[in-house]
Amino acid sequence: MSQTIAPRVRTLLLLLLAVTGALLAGSAPVSAHAALTASDPQQGSVVKEAPAQVSLTFSEGVAMSDGSVRVLDPKGKRVDTGKTSEQGTNTYSVKLHSGLPDGTFTVTYQVVSADSHPVSGAFTFSIGAPSTTSVSVSDQEAGGGVVGGLYGFARYLSYAGFILLVGGAAFVLACWQRGTGERSVQRLVVSGWLALTGATLAMLLLRGSYTGSGKVGDIFDLALLSDVLQTKTGAALVSRLLLLAAGALFIAVLFGAYEKREDDEEKGDLTFGLAIGGFVVAAGLAATWAMAEHASTGIQTGISMPVDVLHLLAVAVWLGGLSTLLVALYRAPSIEPAAVRRFSRIAFGSVAVLAATGIYQSWRQLGSWSAFTGTSYGQLLLVKIGLVVVLVGIAWISRRWTARLSQAPATKAVKGAKTSAATPVKATAKTSAKASAKTSAAASAKASAKASAKTSAATSEKSERSEDEDREAEDKKESAATPAGGGDGNRATQLARQRAAVATARDKRLRDADPLRSGLRRSVLAEAGVAVVLLAVTTVLTSTEPGRTVEEAEAATAASSQEATGALAVDIPFDTGGKDGKGLARVEIDPARVGGNDMHVYVQRPNGKAFDIPEVKVSFTLKAKDIGPLPVVPDRIATGHWTASGVQIPMAGNWAIAVTVRTSDIDQVTVDKNAQIG
Repeated sequence: MSQTIAPRVRTLLLLLLAVTGALLAGSAPVSAHAALTASDPQQGSVVKEAPAQVSLTFSEGVAMSDGSVRVLDPKGKRVDTGKTSEQGTNTYSVKLHSGLPDGTFTVTYQVVSADSHPVSGAFTFSIGAPSTTSVSVSDQEAGGGVVGGLYGFARYLSYAGFILLVGGAAFVLACWQRGTGERSVQRLVVSGWLALTGATLAMLLLRGSYTGSGKVGDIFDLALLSDVLQTKTGAALVSRLLLLAAGALFIAVLFGAYEKREDDEEKGDLTFGLAIGGFVVAAGLAATWAMAEHASTGIQTGISMPVDVLHLLAVAVWLGGLSTLLVALYRAPSIEPAAVRRFSRIAFGSVAVLAATGIYQSWRQLGSWSAFTGTSYGQLLLVKIGLVVVLVGIAWISRRWTARLSQAPATKAVKGAKTSAATPVKATAKTSAKASAKTSAAASAKASAKASAKTSAATSEKSERSEDEDREAEDKKESAATPAGGGDGNRATQLARQRAAVATARDKRLRDADPLRSGLRRSVLAEAGVAVVLLAVTTVLTSTEPGRTVEEAEAATAASSQEATGALAVDIPFDTGGKDGKGLARVEIDPARVGGNDMHVYVQRPNGKAFDIPEVKVSFTLKAKDIGPLPVVPDRIATGHWTASGVQIPMAGNWAIAVTVRTSDIDQVTVDKNAQIG
C-alpha cells in the first residue's frame, strides 16, 4: 500500500501539468489591453482628397516607435514617412507622401499598450473611390505564434517560482522553523528561486520579438534587447533580477547560518531580521508585476498598485505555504501539529486578504455587471472565482484534519509512555536473569546454572523479538549480506548506508500508517492540484483585455462613428457551424437615411483580424410595411472588406438587416439584426 503512494503522486502531478499546458496552449493569443477607438481617415471611409497624415486614437496610452504605423497603397507599397508623432491624449499620427493616387489604402499598426501587452490591427480607407488591393493582412495577432507561446509559459513559470520562493520561506519562518534543516524543503524554495530567475531572463530575451516581429530568430537580437531595456517592462524585469540576487543571499542565510544557530536568543534576533528582509524582497518582487501590468494603468493607479502587491503576497503565502506543507507531509520524517495549526491560521488570513483585494480588482477591471458575461475577461474571472470556491472548500476539509491531528499527540504520548515503561521492565528482567544465573552457578552445580541461564535468556529473547520483530529480521539480513572478516571502511560505510535506508523505509511505513496524517496529506494534495489549475487561469486572465476597456472602447468607437458621419454601424456575430466558421459581420451604412447610401461590410475573425471568406450577401426588410427583402450583393475590395454604392432605402423605419455569410463550399449561415434607418 505504502509503495504505491509515490507513483500516485507523480501521476497526479503529471495530470495537473497536462491540464495546465492545455489551458495555456488552448488559450487565445494575448488580447490587446488598448483598443483603437478612432482614426482619421475613418475605417472604410472614402475621402475626396489625399490626406497629409493618418492619425490613430487608442483607449489608453501606447508605446510607439518609428515604423509602428504603416500605410500601404493598393499595390502594397509604403506611402508613409515612417516617423510617428504624438498629437494629443492617446492620439498618434504618421505623415504621408504627397501625390497619392486614388484607390483603397491599408493602414497597419503594431504598438505596446501601457500595461505591457502588444496591440496590432489594420483597417482601410479610400481616396476618390474604392478599388481592389493586393495587400494581405496576416491573421497572426501580435503576441501569438511560437514566441507568444514561449512568453506565456515563461509568465506562468515566473508566477509559480514566486509562489514557491515566497510561500516556502514564509512557511518555514512563521510556522516550522525546524524545516530549515529539511532537504526537501530546501530544494523546494531553491527551485522556486531558480524558476523565477530563469523565467525572468527568458522574458527579457523574448520580449523584443514578442512585441515586434514574432520571429524566433529575433529572440537573441541584441538591438531588440537594448530597446527592451529602455521600456517600462524591461526596467521591471531588470529590477526583478536585482531583487532575486538579494533573495539568493536571503536563502543562503535561511538554510545556512540560521539553521545552525542553537542559542534561542540569537536565533530569535535572526528570525526577526530575516522576516523584515524577506518581506522587503518579497514586496519588491511583487511590485515588479504591479508597476508593469494591469494595476499600472486605468483608474485609481495609486490604490491599485499597492492592492496588487498585497494580492500577490497573499497568493504566495497561501499557495506557497500549501506546497511546502505538502512536501513536508510526504518527505519529512515528521511535522509538529502546532506548525500545521499555525499555517492554518495564516492561510485563513491570506484568503481574507485575497477576497478583499480581489473584489476591488474585479470592480476596477470590469466596471459593470454585464462585463461578467459579455467579455472574455469576465468569463475567465467567473472560472477563477469558481476555482477559488472549490479551493476554499477543500481547505475547510484540511482544517478539520488539522484539528484532529492536534489532538493526536496526547494519545501517542500515552502509548509512548507505556512502551517506555515496558522496556525497562524487560531490560531489568534480562539483567536479573543473568545475575540469577551467575549466583546459581556460584552456589550450586555448573550444569544447573547453565540450564537456568538458558531458560532465562530464551524467555528474554522471545520477549524482545515480539517487541521489534522487523528490526531483528532486517539486521540479520544486513549481517548476512556483509562478508566475514569485514573490517575495512568500505564495508562499514555500505552497512551504514543499508541501515540508514532501512531506517528511512521504516519511518515512511510509520508515516503512511498514520490515518490522520494520510487524511491531511490527501486533502492538501487536492488543494495543490486545484491551485495549479487556478494559477494557469490567472496567467491567462492577466493576458486578457479587461472588460472595462472593452466596453469603453466599443462605446468610444460607436460615438466617434456617429459624430463624424452620422453613419450606422451594426455588428452581427455568426457561426456557420463548420471549421473556422465563427466571426463577426460589421455592416456600415452611410449616411443611413432615405435614398441612396454607401454600404461597407467588414467580416472579422473572433480575434478582430480580417476574415477572408468567399461570399457575402445582404438584404433589407421593413416588416411593419411589408417591404422586402431588398437584396444587395456587395463587391469584395480587400480581405474581409465588401462594399456597395447606391443602396436604396425607400422609407424610414426599423429595418431588419440580414447578412448571409459563406465560409466554405458547404458552410453558410444567415444572421440578422434590426436597426433604425432614416
